[in-house]
Amino acid sequence: MKMLVIYRPKSEYARRVEEFIRDLYSHDITQESVQIVDIDSREGIALASIYDIMSGLGIVVTDNVGSYIKDWQGTDLPLVSEVTAYMRG
Repeated sequence: MKMLVIYRPKSEYARRVEEFIRDLYSHDITQESVQIVDIDSREGIALASIYDIMSGLGIVVTDNVGSYIKDWQGTDLPLVSEVTAYMRG
C-alpha cells in the first residue's frame, strides 16, 4: 500500500501534518511508502483533482498501482492507528 499526503506546507496546520507523518514513521510505515506533495505544486493540483481533494489537506491510501482505497480530508487528521491499519491491508 502507498499513502499520499497532499497539503499546503505554509499553512496553520502544516506543523500538525508534519508531526502526523513523523508518527507514521514511528509505526513502521516506511518513507518509501509515503509520498508528500505540496497541494499548490503542479503535481499536487493534479493529484488533488484525481482524488477529489477539495480542502487544503488530504491523505489518500492507495494500493501499489495507485487504485484508491481510503481518504481523509480536512484539517481533522485521522488517528495514526487508523491509517496504519489501511496501510497494512
